[in-house]
Amino acid sequence: MDKKAYFFIDDVIWLFRDLTRRREASIYDNSFLGMMKDVHDKTGMKVQLNVFLRTDYYYGADEFRLSEMTDAYKKEWEEASDWLKFGFHARQEFPDYPHINASYDDVKQIFDETKREIVRFAGEKSMTYGVTPHWMPMSRDGVRALYDSGVRIMNVSVGDRTPYNGDPFSLPYGHAGRLQQNRKPETETYTRRSLDVAIARSLCAYNHLSEENAERTRYTTESILDKETGMRFKEFCNSSCLNLSKLENIEKEIRESAKGEWLCAATHEQYFYSDYYAYQPDYPEKVLTMAQTVKDLGYRFVFAEELV
Repeated sequence: MDKKAYFFIDDVIWLFRDLTRRREASIYDNSFLGMMKDVHDKTGMKVQLNVFLRTDYYYGADEFRLSEMTDAYKKEWEEASDWLKFGFHARQEFPDYPHINASYDDVKQIFDETKREIVRFAGEKSMTYGVTPHWMPMSRDGVRALYDSGVRIMNVSVGDRTPYNGDPFSLPYGHAGRLQQNRKPETETYTRRSLDVAIARSLCAYNHLSEENAERTRYTTESILDKETGMRFKEFCNSSCLNLSKLENIEKEIRESAKGEWLCAATHEQYFYSDYYAYQPDYPEKVLTMAQTVKDLGYRFVFAEELV
């Protein structure tokens, strides 16, 4: 059996800010990328970084935009593109669920801008087309926009859809407003399987699978074709979200998820940084533990777009 593994990191923008402002001699002089390269060299890990177009005002007025990213490292990015690629995510971190009721034009514009900047500073080979939208839900029009942009496979939320009961207090963090603003027919609620119990009641949109359909493909490299849009839907992550797991549990979680030919883990960029309120100093150890366990289990790392 050819066993494949996939690892992606969401919410990436601070890396580009630091590289641009510090002008280090190599991308690997950056502590985040240096750590990733070390893990890659030890385990063969490949990683997809899903990027924002700008930092969020939530963290202060010192804004950085991807359009400011220096192209001084383009050759290094291109040389690393066999194991390190960039993908679409969202314009910025907030609001939550940015694409849940998005128009075709909104998603197409953000995707095109993201691709343009990635190709500018890192080259075409560094762009990848397996998509995990920020917070996951994407409207049907948004899915169409992604397909027309070259995306053929994307991540999904999973669970039984339930109609919104109209009670805003049944959802956390003011998410009822995100559900209602420009609401589309496919926008509903569901119960999320997650270690983060605060968001157990969540929102879903068009890129959503029932538990039954997701289970059929969860540990395989298969995906489910949406005949209306042409997009293939797959629950990418069937194992650890590293920032939600304790270091001592990650090897066990990975091994328990090794039930077939597909294994996927994920995390988020911001937990690497000491000035982030939820900083995790064991972030590098978590990534290495995940990757080493994946290697020991006989999986080889791929990018999601290779499944199509």
